[in-house]
Amino acid sequence: MTAITGPLAPDPPEELVRLSAPDLKELFLFDSLSAEQLEWLAGRGWVVTVAGGELVYAEGDPAQLFILLLEGEVSLRRQVRESDLELVRTDHRGAYAGATAAYVSGQSEQKYLNSMMTVVETRLLVFSAAEFAEAVREWFPMAVHLLEGLFFGLRASNEIVGQRERLIALGQLSAGLTHELNNPAAAAVRATATLRERVAGMRHKLAILAGGKLDVESFRALTELQEEAVDHVGKTEPLSPMAASDAEDALGEWLEDHGVRDGWDLAPILVSAGVSRVFLERVAAGVAPAHLAGGVRWLGYALETEMLMNEIDDATSRISTLVAASKQYSQLDRAPFQDIDVHEGLESTLVMLARLIGDGVLVMRDFDRSLPRIPAYPAELNQVWTNIIDNAVDAMAGSGTLTVRTFAQGECVVVEIGDTGPGVPESIRRQIFEPFFTTKAVGQGTGLGLDISRRIAIDRHGGDLRLTTTPGDTRFQVFLPLTTR
Repeated sequence: MTAITGPLAPDPPEELVRLSAPDLKELFLFDSLSAEQLEWLAGRGWVVTVAGGELVYAEGDPAQLFILLLEGEVSLRRQVRESDLELVRTDHRGAYAGATAAYVSGQSEQKYLNSMMTVVETRLLVFSAAEFAEAVREWFPMAVHLLEGLFFGLRASNEIVGQRERLIALGQLSAGLTHELNNPAAAAVRATATLRERVAGMRHKLAILAGGKLDVESFRALTELQEEAVDHVGKTEPLSPMAASDAEDALGEWLEDHGVRDGWDLAPILVSAGVSRVFLERVAAGVAPAHLAGGVRWLGYALETEMLMNEIDDATSRISTLVAASKQYSQLDRAPFQDIDVHEGLESTLVMLARLIGDGVLVMRDFDRSLPRIPAYPAELNQVWTNIIDNAVDAMAGSGTLTVRTFAQGECVVVEIGDTGPGVPESIRRQIFEPFFTTKAVGQGTGLGLDISRRIAIDRHGGDLRLTTTPGDTRFQVFLPLTTR
């Protein structure tokens, strides 16, 4: 399809059809104009008839015409990732489109924001955008000032609110990430300090054992038992609190019976490492009674050292996981458009929002890991997941079940995020995707989250964002095409 030329060129042809001033007055847009103004318009507008199925103007072309519908039917359309999306279809006489903001000064060259196609044979009234803008500015100067203020003010406020929204979200994520990093970091610091003390104690106890003329065979037997015990650290099933308490009592009695002082302090370490009374009997059988207390305490130091190193390893692994999740979430050092596994972004978002979600919300994952990779903007999709999860947690007031599910449907991968909140009232379901619409208290939400999410899903990815809701079961479904179109 190509844009209509000739009658719809920016400059009118020599032979053209005009609309009279009385006919212009019948159009709702002009019904309050003076006779002089109507005559001015009548001398500058021209009428064209366009066959059905023709492209009148194309999205992205310079906006040089202001067009009104006289008869017939037109369709306004947008290109979404090479897919043609119909925005509106109308046969309303006087409906207008094209260079509708030509009168706004201080802008760079304006372009058509959509494409217009005729559905049936259609008559159109056409004005040069420059001439029409001149008339509007001359006839309605105050209105133009108000509209310019609204236009530029809204654009500026959108930018400010958007920046503020991003800064607030970044601050919340940073606070959550700092909190999550602080726990394993503090644990690693504590474990390292304790480990230093235990290593020093182990060296001291080893010196005492050596000074006590421990024979080679006993030392070898004690070392082998130590290695065996260390090898089992972390491999035994953890005991329940009651079972652990009983085991500590039993080991404490055994240590006291065998002359090991402060055995009650040593017993919890031995139980945590999986040491039983049977194992201690083997230690007693391999070491002379004079060296038993030192040998058992040396064994305890070795076991505690191993457990502390495991704790440090776990803490640093958690830090690495959080750092990796933050990089995946922010998509640092990655191409903006790439083939992705949607689960990676979902997991990183859940990690980043762990503090926001809180302990009162149960997170259920129902992932189809066999789904193929899809072409997408991962950083933008992570913003979608963040917005929807944030709304879900807020709806549940910190208590409920958050379900994140993935599955294939047709030629799309679907990400479904559900919550057990009260649901979206029917009276506002058509409004929730509108810019600035929010049900939150003043200062608690800008109403841009779902609008941004919808535009990312539809405009940026050629997909869709849908809502199904009943009390106790609200689901947002994001449809993402398997291939670019």
